[in-house]
Amino acid sequence: MVIFSSAQKVVTVHHSRLWLRRCARGIFSPGNSHPGGHSPSETLPVGYNIINPAHFQTPGGLTNRRGIPGHIRTPPYVGKMHVPLPQPQTRLTDPSRIAGVRRACILARHTLNFVGRHVKEGITTADLDDLAFDFIIGHNAYPSPLMYKGYPKSICTCVNNVACHGIPDTRPLQNGDILNIDVTVYTGGYHGDCSATFGVGTIDDDARLLIDTTALAVRQAIRICRHGVKFSEIGKTIDGIADEFGYSVVPDFCGHGIGSDFHMRPNIIHVSPDKLHGVDNSVMETGMIFTIEPILSEGSAAIKILPDGWTAVSVDDSRSAQHEETILITEDGAEVLTVE
Repeated sequence: MVIFSSAQKVVTVHHSRLWLRRCARGIFSPGNSHPGGHSPSETLPVGYNIINPAHFQTPGGLTNRRGIPGHIRTPPYVGKMHVPLPQPQTRLTDPSRIAGVRRACILARHTLNFVGRHVKEGITTADLDDLAFDFIIGHNAYPSPLMYKGYPKSICTCVNNVACHGIPDTRPLQNGDILNIDVTVYTGGYHGDCSATFGVGTIDDDARLLIDTTALAVRQAIRICRHGVKFSEIGKTIDGIADEFGYSVVPDFCGHGIGSDFHMRPNIIHVSPDKLHGVDNSVMETGMIFTIEPILSEGSAAIKILPDGWTAVSVDDSRSAQHEETILITEDGAEVLTVE
């Protein structure tokens, strides 16, 4: 059952935010009058498809377990609903262990790029999940999300107003959608994790700016990372860029340490420390490996979790984008591990 099919629901976006973003793109300058005679306090309708995942999920048909070949090494949590709480990350100094994480991260990037090349109007996210599964298994690796705390698929896919942990389903992608694909692979005893947001067909300028700004926020955050820098500087950097472009940062999800475990401490907070009740004064150390993966929203930062227990959607139906890289802290900077 398709709730909106090819129709679009009109969402109102505070016009001053839209005006701010368009100033940033050079469409018009702050000194000029607002287009169409609108004032900053008015709202401007923007059309895109609002996703209700429950209408595209087939009970009993979500889990992708087409058979894991016996030679594939699976993570310890497979087959278990309980996963131990994240443990503190051990700084990696052994070059062979760092190389192991690097190999996993490179495969994650290759998988993301492979699946991303198949994003087009008409394909379903379940189709993309099948492609990811086959690609990862074909490289003698395991898709880390599959059966992690019961998660039923190999990747996470988030369309438009779905902010995080979207479960691949049978809805065909439509022209103008934006889609985040989050890939994690497990190979050689290590996990590698990355994500990016893609446009489907022709997307509007505001969607493109949202995607580009989210990727920019991650790049700028990585630039400040090095031994001795406070983790809180990551959130300060990302939040500053989001504020500059009129976006909000979803605070409910954070980056994380990664390596032999899927999720490890430290937690990487993506909002400014002045928005938190307590400030984390811990610092980055050489050999730490973690992800930076903010979600930027065009509207409210508030989300709600759907009854499937995984899918997070914006409370005001606003679109969001996410971008993620895994990095290694060095003495004088950070190495991005999720590269080609």
